[in-house]
Amino acid sequence: MNKAIRYITVLSLAVGAFNVAHADGNEIKDSEFNPITTGVTSLSIAPDARGASMGDLGAATEPDVNSQFWNPSKYAFAYSSGGVSLSYTPWLRKLINDIFLANVSGYFKLGSGDNQAISASLRYFSLGEVTTNDHGGETSQSLNPYELSVDVGYSRKLSEKFSMGVVFRYIYSDLGFSASYAGNQSTGASAFSADISGYFQTWPVIGRSECQWAWGWNISNIGTKVSYNNGNYPAFLPTNLRLGTSFTFPLADYHNLAINLDANKLLVPARPREKDYDTSTTEGQDEYQRAVKDWENMSPITGIFKSFSDAPGGFKEELREITWSLGAEYSYNNQFFLRAGYFYENAMKGNRQYFGIGAGFSLNVVRLDASYMLATAQTSPLDQTLRFTLSFDMDGLRDLLGKRKRR
Repeated sequence: MNKAIRYITVLSLAVGAFNVAHADGNEIKDSEFNPITTGVTSLSIAPDARGASMGDLGAATEPDVNSQFWNPSKYAFAYSSGGVSLSYTPWLRKLINDIFLANVSGYFKLGSGDNQAISASLRYFSLGEVTTNDHGGETSQSLNPYELSVDVGYSRKLSEKFSMGVVFRYIYSDLGFSASYAGNQSTGASAFSADISGYFQTWPVIGRSECQWAWGWNISNIGTKVSYNNGNYPAFLPTNLRLGTSFTFPLADYHNLAINLDANKLLVPARPREKDYDTSTTEGQDEYQRAVKDWENMSPITGIFKSFSDAPGGFKEELREITWSLGAEYSYNNQFFLRAGYFYENAMKGNRQYFGIGAGFSLNVVRLDASYMLATAQTSPLDQTLRFTLSFDMDGLRDLLGKRKRR
């Protein structure tokens, strides 16, 4: 693997675990720090401003046009017959100013029963421009590494309160370059994955108020591995289990407040660490090499089950692998929104901890959402991350065009 590919790969992995230097003011012991690493880590970045402003959650929130990432089965309960959204996120802007994530999502309700929908999304993650140097230190080539995915989904109500959805995704990751003079050629890595999800919604009456309670789950990116550098560096996709619940209650006429909670766990086995083996002996070195080989050859499905029992620290360390998101959303007449939330990841697994705040404004046709991330550690490159989402409602657009025709 040439220096450019190594640099870009490390930068990409930084998307998943960057703020690892300190926890509670003390340095993390090297023997305890054990994050889960994957390929195509950009698949784990929240694309839309609404979910990000509540601490990166959305498994059970009110369905919207960006549900493809959080829980696609929610589309079956969407009130509108369709919609499209555009999202843009400058990423790691405290380090580099040309890394960004762009996302397009959309859905359309099928049939006259209002119980099924098709959906799709396109993600493009640019790692900016990277300039490589030859052995003499002279600039030899500029490249623009990127990762993208395109997917389609289908969701359907199985009852008045429960729906399920599936998504099929194609993934391409190009972190290197090829040149005729290069000693070792590099190629992009492709993969295929699928999501399966469920969503339950009910309306309990508390006092004299009808509330809404929902829970949802989504197992995303179940698929093949990505193999960088002609298959020499296989990596698991960020297969993830997301569980969430949401409770919405009316404060007064036109005023609603939703409280949301999500929990996530990567269904990826941890890579063996050399420090866990006695490599001062030949037997220890051989044992470590066998463990790495077994990890590289492990199938993704086996890895999903292995991820629940492979932590060196046992059940306690398995619990550390769970990230938590708690957020709230206030809405007035479904036109004005205020949001806030918090994301927590254990210091031994990456130490991403930050607050999210945001707001949104909706008209009949268009809706604009924005969010801002405030990391708890000032040195975190995730601090001050902005997201913008522009959504268009198909029913509102149809009504607007109908009024113009009547005139």
